Amino acid sequence: MADAHDDASSGDADAALADVRVLELGQLLAGPYAGALLAGFGAEVIKVEPPGEGDPLRRWRKLDGGTSLWWRSLARNKRSVTADLRQPEGRALVRRLIARGVDVVIENFRPGRLEQWGLGPADLWAIDPRIVIVRISGYGQDGPMAQAPGFANVAEAFGGLRYTTGEPDRPPVRGGISLGDTLTGLYAALGAMIALHERARSGRGQVIDCALYESVFSVMESLVPEYDRLGFVRERSGSALPGIVPSNTYRCADGWLVLGANNDSLFARLMHAIGRVELAEDPALAHNDGRVAQTQRIDDAIAAWAATQPLAAALASLAAAEVPSGPIYSIADIFADPHYAARGMLESIELPDGSRLRVPRVTPLLSRTPARTHHAGPELGADNDAIWGALGIDADERAALRRRGIL
Repeated sequence: MADAHDDASSGDADAALADVRVLELGQLLAGPYAGALLAGFGAEVIKVEPPGEGDPLRRWRKLDGGTSLWWRSLARNKRSVTADLRQPEGRALVRRLIARGVDVVIENFRPGRLEQWGLGPADLWAIDPRIVIVRISGYGQDGPMAQAPGFANVAEAFGGLRYTTGEPDRPPVRGGISLGDTLTGLYAALGAMIALHERARSGRGQVIDCALYESVFSVMESLVPEYDRLGFVRERSGSALPGIVPSNTYRCADGWLVLGANNDSLFARLMHAIGRVELAEDPALAHNDGRVAQTQRIDDAIAAWAATQPLAAALASLAAAEVPSGPIYSIADIFADPHYAARGMLESIELPDGSRLRVPRVTPLLSRTPARTHHAGPELGADNDAIWGALGIDADERAALRRRGIL
């Protein structure tokens, strides 16, 4: 691995990825999310941003008028340097940084852009053949749509997710988050780890080609085999999960309840808990295929019971019957929940102005080398002096580069 902490990088020497250096060239969400995961587990992630304004995420959802709180969370643990990759001098700086030792490069420019800049895989491997290159785009590095611009919302539609999301009699809807970006960031981080593991045997890097739409498509469960064999097209089904009964959302007297009791024994326990013993003992409902044929009957029974129950009482009854169930939480509910607190899912980090900000803990939880947050997303170019100075670019030269808009 690269000598990742030889220029005053902060972090834990015993962190899981302490010997990994990552160069993050991407902006906005998918690439930076991958970088945040790796940084959380100790990788030194150096984020290269355009001088002047930096990553656009710095200005997204500025609810309090300052730097985006989203940025402070997503860029935590990273180091920020500026370099204008549109200018040859900026690209030369990046090459010098790579030559000093980089394990992973993450980028999400349009396919072919890095090659135009002399920073494509062949160029980087000429510097170091061990570099792992993570490439993120809307539609992949090749194919007839490779050059089409791709955002997460479009990828969610193209990948099949939007078609199945929403009520049957209403237009498709999106979730309230950029799920396509986050899924792709997860795959990007996983791909980087797989490639680094393989590199330990072969001594060679490789390209991880992450397409937004493919990340979405990959989690679409049984859609492909069902259509291939049966011509079956899964349609929108609201809050229910088609073909798995019961698994739905029900209105209680003062809130919404979600439950899943599609296992045969779970179904029987649920029916006893809601006072419908005759359904628990009906041979026609003993297995899921029989329940699917009578979905409406079962949902009506649960809905009638739930409507008479305060949410807390319904949850208590279902918990006593060991039926998986829960409320639908807002973020305010999450902040007040003792289980989130017990699991440490809301970390408190210090911002540059000395105030504190809570952010989600990086997951998963490792027993010996868990993720840690050392600092919030940095100010633009906060590490210019340390990182570019370590390459032998003195203060006068850095000042000259800044005047020319390169740093």
